[in-house]
Amino acid sequence: MISTKLLVVVPFVFAAVTAGAADLSPVETLGKKLFFDPSLSNPPGQSCADCHDPSVGWTGPDSAINAAGAVYEGAIHTRFGNRRPPTAAYAGYAPILQKCDCMGGGGMGGSQTCSGMCSGSMGGGGMGGGMGGGMGGGMGSGSSGAFMGGIFYDGRATGWTLGDPVAEQAQGPFLNPLEQGNPNAKHVCLNVMRTDYALLFEQVWGPGSLDCVKNVDGTYERIARSIAAFERSGEVSLFSSKFDTFWKNSQGKMPPVPMINSMNWTRFRNRGLSDVELKGLAIFNGKGKCSTCHTLQPMNGSALPLFTDFGYHNLGIPKNPANPFYTMPRKWNPDGEKWIDQGLGGFMAKTAGIESSSGASTDYTAFAAVNKGKHRTPTLRNVDKRPNDQFTKAYGHNGYFKSLQEMVHFYNLRDVLPLCKTPNPPTDAMGGATCFPAPEVDENINRTQLGNLGLDQADGMALIAFLKTLSDGYVAP
Repeated sequence: MISTKLLVVVPFVFAAVTAGAADLSPVETLGKKLFFDPSLSNPPGQSCADCHDPSVGWTGPDSAINAAGAVYEGAIHTRFGNRRPPTAAYAGYAPILQKCDCMGGGGMGGSQTCSGMCSGSMGGGGMGGGMGGGMGGGMGSGSSGAFMGGIFYDGRATGWTLGDPVAEQAQGPFLNPLEQGNPNAKHVCLNVMRTDYALLFEQVWGPGSLDCVKNVDGTYERIARSIAAFERSGEVSLFSSKFDTFWKNSQGKMPPVPMINSMNWTRFRNRGLSDVELKGLAIFNGKGKCSTCHTLQPMNGSALPLFTDFGYHNLGIPKNPANPFYTMPRKWNPDGEKWIDQGLGGFMAKTAGIESSSGASTDYTAFAAVNKGKHRTPTLRNVDKRPNDQFTKAYGHNGYFKSLQEMVHFYNLRDVLPLCKTPNPPTDAMGGATCFPAPEVDENINRTQLGNLGLDQADGMALIAFLKTLSDGYVAP
């Protein structure tokens, strides 16, 4: 059972983010210290920030790693996980993982995300994409097993236990033998007790709250909730991109941003985006079909778009042959090079017996097959945030793609170009792949929102120009 005292943190921090607060509250300050502390791993030396660095949008900060396997080593340098680090920014808006039962009006928790999907938006198609916030086509109806919410690419930080997916996610890496490597929660607790912010911990959570003997579980929960508070803070989720300036300049004006299309884009001039960026946004909301999954509608407590539907999709991404997880010992990867990332479906297969604090059923094993290969839709905020133009960012859950150009090329032509016989496709004079390797998982592929978009070179360049406006830290000239 979750204590009332622990629950009050979440809405408080949500309010702070909505208001765009720059100063950190005591619990956010504590969470920041925990997030950046390398002494909390075993052996010491790896903090959360080593895989979620602000300079690159709170994701992997090593260009060489991103250019290869894209998976980061753990505190023990011979150990690697199986996916690239997702961004920690804007994760705080994710709802509890739930099945969207359209016949019953939502899933566990009845979030507005499920309601939006079930209502069937017009986003992502035709000349304009309607209201540009669709969560309908391609995900499947509630009866086919569409899920939304949760954290991690496979949704396993559900929020079912703590009522907060972000806090549950924060508990994971500390105890993962391939990441920070602590043997148990007590070990983490004792390390926190030795820090110079142990006093702050008890100031935030009360006398005796840092208890590593009689209440290890409660203390570990408080550690995780503190990190979650920081991840929800205005320091991590800034809403300070060029697009945000454009959005704010558009408030009260007609047409509203989610209605932009290829016919009316000129009406959005003088709001903060250039013509090429506006054309890119029109493509994003129109024939590019991006807004169907990366919605332009504010949702789940956010005053601005989050550029995610919180859903799960199989994009047909090939295996990343450089993924170091393939070479991990059988203890962690018994399948070796034959390992397949089953995504949400892999987690669904393990849900029998998981207890939910609400008492709701969490046995979704029957939906494992229809979710095999599906991974969580990431936010596109900070998708191109880099310290310099030479820095390589990786894209896709396994980091197969190394640039926005590669990603857009794949979305545009996945179902048009032939299959490769090599994991490293040849390229044309413009650097675009002339074929694509087979998808890692060939079931449940989303063939509605991507694969044959019909974008020409100018469309692709405009779309990328728009995506670059989503990086936080924009300063108007």
